[in-house]
Amino acid sequence: MVIIAVATVATLVVAVILGLVIGPTSISAQRILGDALSHLGIGHSTLASTQSSVVWQLRAPRMVLGLLAGAMLAVAGGTYQGVFRNPLADPYLLGVAAGAGLGATFAIVDIANAATIPTWTPLLAFAGAMVAVTLTWVIGGRSMRSTTSTLVLAGVAVSALFTSAQTFLQQQSSAQSIANVYIWLLGSLANASWHSVLIVLPYVVVCATVCVLAGRALDVMSVGDDEARSLGLSVRSVRLLVVAASSLGTAAIVSAVGLIGFVGIIVPHIVRLLVGTSYRRILPISVVFGAAFLVLADTVARTVMAPSELPLGVVTAVIGAPVFVLILSVRRMGNS
Repeated sequence: MVIIAVATVATLVVAVILGLVIGPTSISAQRILGDALSHLGIGHSTLASTQSSVVWQLRAPRMVLGLLAGAMLAVAGGTYQGVFRNPLADPYLLGVAAGAGLGATFAIVDIANAATIPTWTPLLAFAGAMVAVTLTWVIGGRSMRSTTSTLVLAGVAVSALFTSAQTFLQQQSSAQSIANVYIWLLGSLANASWHSVLIVLPYVVVCATVCVLAGRALDVMSVGDDEARSLGLSVRSVRLLVVAASSLGTAAIVSAVGLIGFVGIIVPHIVRLLVGTSYRRILPISVVFGAAFLVLADTVARTVMAPSELPLGVVTAVIGAPVFVLILSVRRMGNS
């Protein structure tokens, strides 16, 4: 466990360095470190003012937002897999993606209908995501006799409803508006700023902390709801708390960066193969590994076709799909 933790932290450090160093303007890690120390009154910077602005106003907020997004999506996926006892569960299971997509589409198509994505899109995306999750819980999770199956089915129904509404809005819009909708849906960190980082930071810190601290309860729930209740665990309260934290954090991230797939599925699976099935180990390692994974994926997204930029969701899908198939093959061989 210690070796895995050290290796994961080392991967995160490498991802952070690459996120700051790699770009159209080549700047070495030593010079970036010297510039950072100069701001603290230690030594002097060898960077020009333009280079310093590139690092701290463009690359740094993008890298930090990527860390927050990867950490939240990974830990949310892990908690969803634990609370629903479903290895295919991801942070979008209860309608977050469909709700956010509808909110963003409404902002871009019905309100703005403009050539660019309006500034209030994240707000409506966040509102749409929370409405979808709340509706899912009201339909499938409010009853004392509710189960994970009814909640998942409610999420499927709500997602279908919101996706249909989104499709209807797109049919009434211009080609440019539809293009902007798809740009947002594919996910990107291109518009990251320190303002967006500060907006999502409290959500991620609080929600990710709640998810990690719920690891012991998820281990107890893995034996089944009835057995967990017999051990004195309030299953419904834990499920509500975990679902609320995971969904709120995911909604905040999605509103800022769009829909980024596969992170919440493959990262917990990879971590599970490394540290075992205990969520007390899976969730904290997933936070670090998910952050590193998304920053590395974003580095690929903005450099592989430079000066053009690939949508981040495309990169995570290209990486995630083969990895997920490989994980399934490994698990199948292990069970045979």
